[in-house]
Amino acid sequence: MADRRANNRAMFWRIIRRLFGANPGRLFVMLVALGAGAAVTAALLNLQVDAKRRLTTDFLAFGPNAVIVPRDIPGGMHDFPTETLDESVLSVAPSKPQGRHFIGIPFLYLVSSVSSEASSNPDQAIVAGTYLNLIPWAEPSVKVLPESGPLPSSSQCFAGTHIADNLHLHPGSIVRMASGNQAEKCEVAGILSSGGPADSQIFVALDVAQRLASLPGRLSVVKLRVAGTPEEIQNQITALAKQLPQAEVRPIRQFTEGEARIYNRISGLLTATVGIVLVLTGLCVMAAMTNVAMERRNDVGLMKAIGGSMRRVLRLFLAEAALLGLAGGMIGAAAGIFLSIGLGKAVFGVAARPRLIVYPLTVAMTVIVAIISAYPLRRLASIRPASVFRGEA
Repeated sequence: MADRRANNRAMFWRIIRRLFGANPGRLFVMLVALGAGAAVTAALLNLQVDAKRRLTTDFLAFGPNAVIVPRDIPGGMHDFPTETLDESVLSVAPSKPQGRHFIGIPFLYLVSSVSSEASSNPDQAIVAGTYLNLIPWAEPSVKVLPESGPLPSSSQCFAGTHIADNLHLHPGSIVRMASGNQAEKCEVAGILSSGGPADSQIFVALDVAQRLASLPGRLSVVKLRVAGTPEEIQNQITALAKQLPQAEVRPIRQFTEGEARIYNRISGLLTATVGIVLVLTGLCVMAAMTNVAMERRNDVGLMKAIGGSMRRVLRLFLAEAALLGLAGGMIGAAAGIFLSIGLGKAVFGVAARPRLIVYPLTVAMTVIVAIISAYPLRRLASIRPASVFRGEA
C-alpha cells in the first residue's frame, strides 16, 4: 500500500512537470499576470499598513491631541479656567514616556503684571508655568531664538514675540512678574515665535508659576500627546478617564477626527484598488486557463481512458494553478514591497517601511486568485474518452 502511494505521488509530480513544459509560453503569460497583480497588491497593502504609522506621526507634529482639565469646566486647550487640577494627575500622565504611548505636559496659567528694565510701563500678560524643556512637545510650531543653547533652568523663562516687542525683551533680559502679593523674576533664555497664542505669553518653570499664583501643587491643564490610530487614541483616553475620576479627559476633535477621516479615505481607496487589481488579474488568468482547457482535451481523454478519475485529473490542474500562483505571488510580492518604498516617498515624502505581514498575505491572495481562475478547467469533466479518440471533442 505504501509503495502504491509513493508511486502515485511520483507519477503525480512527473505529470505536473510535464504540464509545465507542455506550453511554456502560455504558462509564462499567466505567471507574468499573477506576478504583476501580486506586485501591485503588495505595494498598495504595504502603503495601507504603513499609512497608519505615517498619519500618526504627521498628526503628532501638530501638537497635543488630548487634554486633562478640571471636571465640568467648559473650554479647551487655550482657555484658562479658575478651577485647577491636583498635581498628582501626573502620576497617571507622566511627563516622560516610560514605555507608554502618551506623554503629559502640565501647565498652570495665570494673568500677571509683567515689566522689564527696558520698559517703564508694566504690561498684563498670561504667564504659563510648565516644564520648559517640554515646550517643543506642547507647541511644535514654536521657533526659539537663539535656536541652540543649554537646557533652561528654573530661574529662566521664554517670552513670546509680541510681549517681547512690547517690553523690549531680548535673551538675557530680566522680567519681573507680580500677581497679588506675590512677585517673581526670571532671565529671558529665548524669544518664542509660533503665530498663535504663545506669542503673547511668558513661559516660566512650573514651580515659579505655582508660587506666583499662590497655588502650590496645582495645575490648570495637562496637554497629552497620545500616539496611535484614532481607535487606539480613543482607547487610551477612555483608560485615562477611568483612572482620573476627579478630572475630565478630552480629545482634541479636529486632530483625532481629522486623522480618522483621512486614514479611512486612504484605506478605502487602497482597498478598492487592491480588489480591482485582483479581479483583473483573475480575469486575465481565467482567459488563459480557458485556452489551456481547450488544448488539453486529448490529454484528459487519455487519462480517463486508462482509469484516471476526474477528481484526480482536476487535482492535477488545480495543483498546477496553485503552483503558478505561489511562484507569481512570491516574486510579485517581493517586487511590490520594494515598489511601495518609492511610492511612499512620492505620497508621504518618506519611504514606506516594509511590513512583513504584507508578504505572506499577498502570496496567499495570489494563490487563491490562481485557483479560482482555474474554474474553466471544470469543462474538462464533461469530456468523453471515446469522443476524443474519434476526433469529435
